[in-house]
Amino acid sequence: MKGVVVQILLAVAIVEIMMVPGLAIDCAQVNFSLATCIPFLTGIEASPSLACCAGVRSLKTLAPTPEDRRVACECAKAAAVRYPSLKVDAASSLPKKCGVDINIPISKTTNCQSIN
Repeated sequence: MKGVVVQILLAVAIVEIMMVPGLAIDCAQVNFSLATCIPFLTGIEASPSLACCAGVRSLKTLAPTPEDRRVACECAKAAAVRYPSLKVDAASSLPKKCGVDINIPISKTTNCQSIN
């Protein structure tokens, strides 16, 4: 019984660590944060929705360090490639339109390793 309790506590601790912003950001988190921005990024909507901007703010929280931002950038870059109709000007203006400075470009051609 004692071993089961220890395993449960360990599992809970691992989940909590994974949820701490800045630790182990992954593409699923980036994609989830930016999913509601697709209509704006592809030109279907003229401005980002409130949900989109909330996602951009969430992404900023998830990627506080340069390494986190580089990982998030690579994820955003991979996602951008999947959307051939992505509007470059919409993607570059997204953070400013949402009032968030995230330093994570959304582009098919960004050199993510140069991000600080």
